[in-house]
This record gives sequence, structure tokens and C-alpha cells, in this order.
Amino acid sequence: MTQARMLARYLLACVVLGMLAPALLMAEEKKESANTVSSGKEVSLEYTLKLADNKVVDTNVGQDPLTYTQGSGQLISGLESKLEGMAVGETKQVTVVPEDGYGSVNPQAFQEVPKENIPAEAMKVGTELIGRDAQGRVVRPRVSEIKDKTVVLDFNHPLAGQTLYFDVKVLDVK
Repeated sequence: MTQARMLARYLLACVVLGMLAPALLMAEEKKESANTVSSGKEVSLEYTLKLADNKVVDTNVGQDPLTYTQGSGQLISGLESKLEGMAVGETKQVTVVPEDGYGSVNPQAFQEVPKENIPAEAMKVGTELIGRDAQGRVVRPRVSEIKDKTVVLDFNHPLAGQTLYFDVKVLDVK
């Protein structure tokens, strides 16, 4: 085989590979993106939630995974946005500031009610009560303060005003 012919075959092979390479890369990217968290996909994850004092507030490690649809607002926005693009098997530590979590403490969410409206066994700061608001929705205020004739109830989310620290692991993406 002549040197010219070998060079021609080599060039032809380069052209063919050059044409195939983008298709192969796109196939690999599709495979990769199929296993990454993105809008509309069902995601299963494992998590542990801690506060600034390192106290564990919630975890599902060793239990059923948390499954949600990315982009649907089922999670607090600060966590959901940080999960975007994660791959199956990937772990991450995520910090969520109050504004992207359960919000700041709203002073208008405190309400004073007469003591006689509260069961005697609930007369302790920190007790969570269960009731319904004017629209019939379930509410869970906490006893914030006990005064002489009234009790101050806090209707803020229990994690309002807190910076949240998540350890997450993506288990599956569909």
C-alpha cells in the first residue's frame, strides 16, 4: 500500500470519526442527563436536616426515600434549587437561609388568646396545638408565652428564621 493511499484512509477515518464524535458525545450527555435532577423528573433522595447547633431536626436515612417532582415546588426553594443537576449517587451538603426556607419570623403571626381557650394540659411554652383557621385549614400554633390572663400563640412555621443544613444523597431519578 502506498503512502498516499494510507494517508487517504487515515484522513477518511478522521472524517468519519469527526462526524461520529458529536453523536457519541450527545448520546453520553443524554445518558448523563437522564440520571441527573432536572425539572419535571421524579427524584428520590435521602436527607438529614440539622440546625446551626448541629441538632438533627429530621432525617430519612435508613427509611423510605423522600420522593418528589423537581420544579413542582414540593420542597423549599432553597433546597430544590441546590439539587438541580445532581446525579444519582451524588451527595451534597446544602445550606438554606431563612428567606429560601421557611421565611423569617413574622411578628404578625403571634396571636394572644384568652387562657380559657387553651386546654390546661397545653399550658406550657413550646406545646404544639392543633386547630382549624376560619377557612377550615389545619393550623398548628405553638404556645410561645403564658401571661396572667392570656396565652401567646406562634403561628410561624417551627423552622421560620432558622438557617437549615441538609446532607442529601440522590438515590434515583426517573
